[in-house]
Amino acid sequence: MTPSHHRAFEQAKRYIPGGVNSPVRAFGYVGGTPRFIHQAQGAYLEDIEGKQYVDYIGSWGPMILGHRHPAVMEAVHQAVECGLSFGTPTEIETALAEKICQLIPSVDQIRMVNSGTEATMSAIRLARGYTRRNKILKFAGCYHGHSDGLLVQAGSGVLTFAHPSSPGIPASIAAETLLLPYNDIAAVENCFAKYGSEIAGVIVEPIAGNMNCILPKTGFLEKLRALCSLHQSILIFDEVMTGFRVHPQGAEGLYGIKPDLSTFGKIIGGGMPVGAFGGTYEIMQYLAPSGPVYQAGTLSGNPITMAAGLATLNELCAHPESYDELKMKTHSLLQGLESLAQKQGIAFSTTGVCGMFGLYFRDRPPEDLDEVKTIDETRFKAFFHSMLDQGIYLAPSAFEAGFISMAHDDQSLEKTLHAAELAFKKL
Repeated sequence: MTPSHHRAFEQAKRYIPGGVNSPVRAFGYVGGTPRFIHQAQGAYLEDIEGKQYVDYIGSWGPMILGHRHPAVMEAVHQAVECGLSFGTPTEIETALAEKICQLIPSVDQIRMVNSGTEATMSAIRLARGYTRRNKILKFAGCYHGHSDGLLVQAGSGVLTFAHPSSPGIPASIAAETLLLPYNDIAAVENCFAKYGSEIAGVIVEPIAGNMNCILPKTGFLEKLRALCSLHQSILIFDEVMTGFRVHPQGAEGLYGIKPDLSTFGKIIGGGMPVGAFGGTYEIMQYLAPSGPVYQAGTLSGNPITMAAGLATLNELCAHPESYDELKMKTHSLLQGLESLAQKQGIAFSTTGVCGMFGLYFRDRPPEDLDEVKTIDETRFKAFFHSMLDQGIYLAPSAFEAGFISMAHDDQSLEKTLHAAELAFKKL
């Protein structure tokens, strides 16, 4: 590692715990010193030494148009000229809310917040307040932010109450969370048979993006919808990653399943910090000040963020064909990677949905967290560093999804495949 990045990291560690403001950035899983990025443009990042990288993180999803898209930058510049934050209602909040409600079939009303964690935490509070029940069902490997009731891990059994996966979380709070394996339909049926009348809601990533990129089995999401309807529980789709990324209507539109509540982030902020949760009019009317379930945020609906998000959605709506192009780019990249690995006799598989993808050093794509854990971690780490050295910036963890933007062109994809060919040969 060059001295500039080492010095920057050592300086950061003096004043920031671990030297980063979000743990995965520290390269703790892959080892080594993280790159400090100075700027970005289109499909590329540039570090503090001026080295460029083809970017497959995309700020963890929101940069679907690429970095510094002209329409988004212009919207931000115009908004900044009016001020940074007011603590009052603004018309642009309504404009973005209206846009989302028009695009997502299940959403009649939406509340803006400042992060995905805040969105999921608030959606769960609303589900509990609406149903007057306490238990929440979630799935191992699905990450819904770091609020106490959701930062949990599995016990020894398939059907189990969760226990805290971090110090600082009271066991009594974690005890209200039921945890099951992702994609396990039988486990969900058994859980509802035992606890159905106590379950306030089920929260799920319809495409899991926090144990890499795991697709739902046929019938899995349909079963969740049916059981929630039967037991009058609230089905919550966590679309912080997938919303407007995998389909113009998110995973809801891709799979044709309507949840009761949805959470959003990433793209609806156009790269600025944001979160939101929305759903049916009846449920959303339980939220203060219309109803008794309290939620508030001083900086929620920040006009700069709203401007960036609205510009991004407007651009996506103006060019719906871009989703087909993004799908083709993703398919081309993943097919190319699989072919290169096969030539070297390396067990390797991929998953991908319209600009969101997963890479696995195993012979077939995993279907749940236990299978994700069987990947060849040593090979992944070596592959990551080989690609990084060649100017390809992948997620620094085998448990994180990757992202392609509409700014990735043939040149950037070819550069990636050329780097991969050398990396696979080294393995």
